[in-house]
Amino acid sequence: MSAAKQQHNNILLAIFGFVAVVVIVALIGIFTLGRDPEVMQGQVEVSEYRVSSKVPGRILEIRVKEGDFVKAGDTLAIIDAPEVRAKMEQARSAEDAASALELKARNGAQKEQIQGAYQVYQQAKAGLEIAEKSYGRVQRLFDEGVMSAQKRDEAYAQYKAMEAQCKAAKSQYDMAVNGARQEDKLAAQAQVGRARGAVQEVRSYISETVQTAQMDGEVSTIYPKVGELVGTGSPIMTISMMDDLWGTFNVREDQLNGMKVGTEFSAFVPAFNKDIKMKVYYMKDQGSYAVWKATKANGQYDLKTFEVKARPLEKIDGLRPGMSLVVK
Repeated sequence: MSAAKQQHNNILLAIFGFVAVVVIVALIGIFTLGRDPEVMQGQVEVSEYRVSSKVPGRILEIRVKEGDFVKAGDTLAIIDAPEVRAKMEQARSAEDAASALELKARNGAQKEQIQGAYQVYQQAKAGLEIAEKSYGRVQRLFDEGVMSAQKRDEAYAQYKAMEAQCKAAKSQYDMAVNGARQEDKLAAQAQVGRARGAVQEVRSYISETVQTAQMDGEVSTIYPKVGELVGTGSPIMTISMMDDLWGTFNVREDQLNGMKVGTEFSAFVPAFNKDIKMKVYYMKDQGSYAVWKATKANGQYDLKTFEVKARPLEKIDGLRPGMSLVVK
């Protein structure tokens, strides 16, 4: 009996020992693994701009390769656009025609036209003098009772008609001498300005056939090949401005830990196996469509995700877009 009891006690001790080992292992796991900090992973981003043309055409030449560093003003690509050159010829012809009309309005009538108008005016003056003298003689005869009133009225009408004709001839002569009206001159000048504006517009399109770098940077992607057609606004290549690098992170709001614009923190760069100092300059929630964590099942609240952007405090040689950033 005592042997059976001893065996029973040994079994109980073995069970208690096993349970104690399991509890100890569980506690060790909780206190070691449970204390690992949560990791936020982001990546390096870079500012980019796309090179594109305002005019359609065919790629005639590409003077850079992917990975080349270019400076502002360097020629990147040349586009062949014969239609634009044809429009330049049209615009220049329209400018020449408008300039000729403006010159005509400014110079006025030709000498021959002025001389002709003067001769007509002199002829009208001579006719007026004869009509005036004839009317004077008829009036004297009428006053003496020799001439009838009918003849006097006819002579007076002829005199007035010649007077009006003389004034009209004088106006035509003055118009020829003075040239075009001021309004016509202004209108001609406006036409010249319009034609010159059209030439400037086409010239700006022609300048678009030679694409140059707007800022320093690295050619990251070239889209078309030589000989391919590109449309208006179609991207030709992408330039990365390597001086403007930053890191972007998607952080759940319960992991922000008071992070705000201006906060400095350390981020681990696996590519360099070292930490770098960064400073937050942008924070914005990503809205309900972005990654979020539901806690309402526990009667609490939903956790939104924020986009956090930070720039390195010092320039890091070799830092490239796409490299991972790890924050604990």
